[in-house]
Amino acid sequence: MSTAGTAKKIVGTFIIPVIVFLILEGLCLSKGEHIITNAKSFDNFIVYVAIVMITTIALSINLNSGRFDFSLGSMAALSAIIGAKISYAIFGGGKGSALCMLLVTIVAGLLLGLISGSIYVLLKIPPIITSLGVTLIYEGVMYTITDGKYLMTEVQNSSMAGFVGTWIYAAIIIVLVLVLTIVLFDHTRFGFDYNALKSGQKVSVNTGIKEVKNALICYTICGGLMGLVGFFNAARNTTINGGQLNFGSIAIMFTAFLPMFIGSYISRYSNEKVGFLLAAICMSMLNSTFAVFSNEITASMQSIINAVLLVVFLIYLNNEHLLRKIFTK
Repeated sequence: MSTAGTAKKIVGTFIIPVIVFLILEGLCLSKGEHIITNAKSFDNFIVYVAIVMITTIALSINLNSGRFDFSLGSMAALSAIIGAKISYAIFGGGKGSALCMLLVTIVAGLLLGLISGSIYVLLKIPPIITSLGVTLIYEGVMYTITDGKYLMTEVQNSSMAGFVGTWIYAAIIIVLVLVLTIVLFDHTRFGFDYNALKSGQKVSVNTGIKEVKNALICYTICGGLMGLVGFFNAARNTTINGGQLNFGSIAIMFTAFLPMFIGSYISRYSNEKVGFLLAAICMSMLNSTFAVFSNEITASMQSIINAVLLVVFLIYLNNEHLLRKIFTK
């Protein structure tokens, strides 16, 4: 590749994060602050990057194959509840309970994802309908386990606090998830089949690719990833809401829409998963900026701003060629 081509890829990969940083840092400086003010805010920054990146990867896996999955949030919450209950029963919130909860939550997420995928494969109805039914089932199970209450004792301990009290563990998980998903989806037989099905399902099936097996693996991977998200949310919030009925858990999924589109745009110049990481960094910078302006911007205003940014970015994507002609005329 020529030097010009390499430079174009580097600029295209990092231009959005750099622009976002300059704009948000400027806003924070207007108040005499920075996006990241101290070591604690940096820890929170990295943890939020992990949550957004992993959620975005999980959402994109099925969505890119035409399977819209509403059950991601319920899988995250239910797997976290299962992990919290089991780890507390074994360690009582003492040393080692965070690691135990992490492992159990991932396993629970994998099983919940496999169950969700199996229901979709067996019923043979549109995945969006299946996911809505699975969401209601998982929310009902959550409510039954917790009696509709918040779990607090199980996750409010020094072991859990220590896990999110430093950026190192979150950074390690970010790297592991990034490497594993890149290898799995870009350099294995499963990944080749997945990309072939994504590009042309009917032709791929006719060539011998097993769609059902591939779909089950995708759902299982999504469940494991959302188990990680459930663990991070539980450690970060120090509570788990067990009363999320009537699709109350779906909100987790919507945090990934804007970074998914941003990451997909960045993937023109880089790997898609790297794009999701950079998009998650952008969202974490925005979240840190909201923290700086916490007295001026309420939670509802944050949701409105995120929605407006998503709409603006989609408008740009749909009119990109026209805008390029206008500005480069």
